[in-house]
Amino acid sequence: MEGAVLGEGADLAVAAVFRPVRVGNAFEETVERLLQAIKLGVVDRGERLPPERELAPRLGVSRVTLREAIRVLQQEGYVESRRGRFGGTFVTYRRPRPRRTDLRRALAEMGDRLNDTLAFRMAVETGAAQLLATTGLDGEQRALLRARLDGLNAAGPDEYRRLDTLFHLTIAELTGSRLLAAACADARMRVTDLLNAIPVLGPNIEHAAVQHAAIVDAILAGTRRPRAGPWPSTWRAPPPSSAPSSADAPARRGAGGPRAKRGGPGWIRTRSGTGRMTYAELVAGDHPRPAGCTTGGADAWAGWREC
Repeated sequence: MEGAVLGEGADLAVAAVFRPVRVGNAFEETVERLLQAIKLGVVDRGERLPPERELAPRLGVSRVTLREAIRVLQQEGYVESRRGRFGGTFVTYRRPRPRRTDLRRALAEMGDRLNDTLAFRMAVETGAAQLLATTGLDGEQRALLRARLDGLNAAGPDEYRRLDTLFHLTIAELTGSRLLAAACADARMRVTDLLNAIPVLGPNIEHAAVQHAAIVDAILAGTRRPRAGPWPSTWRAPPPSSAPSSADAPARRGAGGPRAKRGGPGWIRTRSGTGRMTYAELVAGDHPRPAGCTTGGADAWAGWREC
């Protein structure tokens, strides 16, 4: 990994984070954009940032502004500069291992923004996957999606968060919408400290693997057959046989929590209720409920809590 050049297996995710800065303080925005790429793992430890002559136009800033932003990140220990023929700016940031107090602190820092942030991530990542299921993918794109899934399934605890991010950003980029890809990257960045505070445990990975596979299967199944009507038709309710049963729902904490109600676009779940539709089910639209996809987990349609 040491000395690797940015872009090896991460081209689509690179496009999602290295996009032109918005109107405002160009310096601060450039620092934020570079930090996003580093903390999300799009540019991993030991990899090199693109050269200034390429990165400055990508971000829409001057090379002077870019150098100032890199200097700040260097002072904070995120990158280092190396001279010579194979020199450049290399990432030195290492994702911290979660400590017992990290999750509580991350939740406290998010405060009232937590539910808003989770809803935002739910909307953009689910929307990206659902949109991709209505898009015709060529063989190379389908192979890339499968490769991202295979790489994620083979990842160990140290690499899991980074490859999970690349998996979801790839789905967003394959839609062809730059705005949607940028929104997904932004949503990931907003929860990255929270996710890093959660230990990557075997049961969590196994549960998420089932859902990730169902997402990919639903996307590929959707791209193999034409759909009748406009894109929103995929929000139709699943058939009654696929409706969640009480056996599917996790045990509620405490008494008197609201129960699932049927109505509107499929089975929905209140924040503490039962019977929510999973991320994969929502992507699948009118497909049968994917086997093994139960409520809960990192990619559930509402809440995405890891269990």
